[in-house]
Amino acid sequence: MGVTIAVEIPLVGDERRKNWAKVVERVDPTKATGWAYEGSFIAAGGIQDVDAPCVLLVYGEKGSRANPRHEARVYVANTDGTLTHHGTATGRAWARTLRDTISELLDRDLPAAPASRPWDPELMTYSDDALREELDRRAPG
Repeated sequence: MGVTIAVEIPLVGDERRKNWAKVVERVDPTKATGWAYEGSFIAAGGIQDVDAPCVLLVYGEKGSRANPRHEARVYVANTDGTLTHHGTATGRAWARTLRDTISELLDRDLPAAPASRPWDPELMTYSDDALREELDRRAPG
């Protein structure tokens, strides 16, 4: 389980053409199209809240409507609010080209920052004052 963070989702392609982004949760290895990627759609080209760490697939098109150029990129959204780029594919075979990369990212244990660890009963061993001091230390400005 991750922590919810705000992250800037890049806009791939031309904003007048098809653009989307998805938090990928699972890959269907029997499919070689965009339908292989299961997860939640999020808006591209702005700040979105996601549970990090997670795998993001961002898609966009450039060119004319009659002759679009497809591009897709794979990122990992890190718990510190940054994105790590893991691959780019262009052309009509973009989905199959990225399928193995995305599967590998989902299969490995994405690291969570210590600050994103879930509640732990060990916290009960700390005094109320110690916990308040830590919360005050973490409070913004």
